[in-house]
Amino acid sequence: MWIGRESRERSGGGSDGAYLEGQMLVAMPGMRDERFARAVIYLCAHSPEGAMGIIVNQPAPNIKFSDLLVQLDVIPQEDRIHLPQRAGGVKVLKGGPVETGRGFVLHSSDFFIEDSTLPIDDGICLTATLDILRAIAAGGGPASALLALGYAGWAPGQLENEIQQNGWLHCPADQTLVFEAEASVKYDLALRKIGIDPGMLSPEAGHA
Repeated sequence: MWIGRESRERSGGGSDGAYLEGQMLVAMPGMRDERFARAVIYLCAHSPEGAMGIIVNQPAPNIKFSDLLVQLDVIPQEDRIHLPQRAGGVKVLKGGPVETGRGFVLHSSDFFIEDSTLPIDDGICLTATLDILRAIAAGGGPASALLALGYAGWAPGQLENEIQQNGWLHCPADQTLVFEAEASVKYDLALRKIGIDPGMLSPEAGHA
């Protein structure tokens, strides 16, 4: 009930430079929507039909990956303490306010399930089926992964409008920023990747 099969339709906007699929969105300090305050979002899809992304710096409070594996009947309760090291390192995040009852695994491209895994860009993929959780619990699966509950979504033209209104900055993604850095420092790291000193950003930057 948490993880569902994703549509295999790939947005067509990432290749021509007009869209930001595979990049990071970084919330401006003046972001009015508290759900996205200081958010760093990996954009999984961006096209004329809209956009979809995963917030990668908002931990899900009081939820452990091992607990979810038990809830989903991936493993029995007694196996929680015997999980392989790779499974123990998977962080559970609040991926966004849309469909918060579904899980989305953002992961490195060394793991692929035919008809289930969506390659995005720069060695990062998205899989939203139980098969990847079973693989991780068994000691396999991708070298790097995070499990996001929910996602961020935008209607056609909505994200472009928010960027024009100085709601978001954007920068290239990399696996260190997505998977390895601690959630608490990803926002500042993303700003520095753009070339911005976080201490110099005013909450009113860009607003008349």
